Amino acid sequence: MQNNDFVSYEYKTVIVKAKDQAKAMDMYEAFGWEVTTTAPTVGGVTISLKRDRKIKHKQELNKLERQAENITETINGLERGKTLGANIFGYTFGICSALVFGGGMSLVMTFEGSVPATACGIVLGVLGLALCGLTYPIYKKIVAKKTKQVLPLIDENGENLASVLEKGNELLTTEII
Repeated sequence: MQNNDFVSYEYKTVIVKAKDQAKAMDMYEAFGWEVTTTAPTVGGVTISLKRDRKIKHKQELNKLERQAENITETINGLERGKTLGANIFGYTFGICSALVFGGGMSLVMTFEGSVPATACGIVLGVLGLALCGLTYPIYKKIVAKKTKQVLPLIDENGENLASVLEKGNELLTTEII
């Protein structure tokens, strides 16, 4: 006896950030994958998937899946890019500000009896504190400016991703080869 109901599956495991779990599951389901399990890991969430090996339009689905993964990586890169430059500035400017503050403290403590050194050290210390206080507002302005530049690209890529997912989903329901 031969069982014609046998289905051979292919399996795939992907690791995504916890915040992207729902998006990833929706994306892979649009290409015929079925979520079998999800498990939290150090890097985020591991999603285990399976799909019928004899799925119709498999080559086209694989091509669209790769396109969707590339678009998703582009979107994630743009999201990271919104704060990357601002983070670099914030750390660098904050460290330099702290060094100015520390230089003022050192000047006061090194030359205890000298009034000019004490006065100069106090001025440097106040300047260093002021610069430390300015770091966050400048950081926020840089992030806002970069977000304004990158948001249209993120939206455009989001539309491209939605289009690719719709094509994949249409292939799953199409009977004509």
